[in-house]
Amino acid sequence: MGRTDARKLFLGKSDSTVTFDNDSMDCFQQDLIDALLDSYRDVGGINRIDSANLPSKHTVTSVCVKLLQLLFPGYHDEEPIPADELEMITGERIAHLAEILEAEIAKTLRLRHDVKGSAPGQGYRRQASELICQFLKHLPEIRSLLQSDVEAAYEGDPAAKSFDEIILAYPCIEAIAIQRCAHCLYTLDIPLIPRIMTEYAHSLTGIDIHPGAQIGTHFFIDHGTGVVIGETCVIGNHVKLYHGVTLGARNFPKDENGRVVKGNKRHPNVEDGVVIYPNATVLGGKTTIGAESTIGANVWLRESVPPNSFVTNQEEELYLLDKTTGLPREPMHKAGSD
Repeated sequence: MGRTDARKLFLGKSDSTVTFDNDSMDCFQQDLIDALLDSYRDVGGINRIDSANLPSKHTVTSVCVKLLQLLFPGYHDEEPIPADELEMITGERIAHLAEILEAEIAKTLRLRHDVKGSAPGQGYRRQASELICQFLKHLPEIRSLLQSDVEAAYEGDPAAKSFDEIILAYPCIEAIAIQRCAHCLYTLDIPLIPRIMTEYAHSLTGIDIHPGAQIGTHFFIDHGTGVVIGETCVIGNHVKLYHGVTLGARNFPKDENGRVVKGNKRHPNVEDGVVIYPNATVLGGKTTIGAESTIGANVWLRESVPPNSFVTNQEEELYLLDKTTGLPREPMHKAGSD
């Protein structure tokens, strides 16, 4: 096969099956290299060449694993942890975690200034070390929140037999644990790393929680697959979601140049004691689900509801009832309509 034929194959202009000998493979390889170099030159926005190094995605995901070991000692370990060695093991884990995070956070801090081709300087390292200390101080508080989440899962799922089962087997606990850690880093204004962490949890569990979301105590996601919680969501205490729930944005305001405005409140508030059943969609930064309300399955909701409400679909109409009296409240729009 000649050089021209190899290029045709690369460009998708030949459907035939070709067997390469060493010489023709070398020829094809050079064509591929040339084509990719042309692409790197002509297609911008997805190249990062002669620039400062990015955080390692592999390393950040390993940080998630190490955090789970710190937060749930004995549950994410291959060997038992003796009580008389717990202090030593915990100290070693904290030291190792801090060392890894310092390097990755320093990279992200440097990216703000886009220093091309340079290694993280001492200034970035020092700032990263200070941020890590602030983050690690929050781990006992995060553990208390996670204990409440495990308790909520145990009380909220009749199939749950023990805390052990929930911590080891329930995807929501892993997703929530990683998100709570990522949220802490997010509030410290650390770029990139929080999002890598929650997307790692998303890939493992099917639960997509943005690190910016604020979540109260006793949070439970039953089953979990397909849940999406947006960046500016504020979720109260004792909230329960089922699979397929979306707490999303209603629209995306644009500036005078037609670009999407960043940083505004886009996602709903969910107050204490709310239950949202499967595949319900709640949208909008001005939408608030009042305390102790229940949102039925498959509901499409873009407006606030008062506390103690039950929202459900009946045929094509969306009904809002008072949970105490069972009587209808004000009429609402047709389900799924704009």
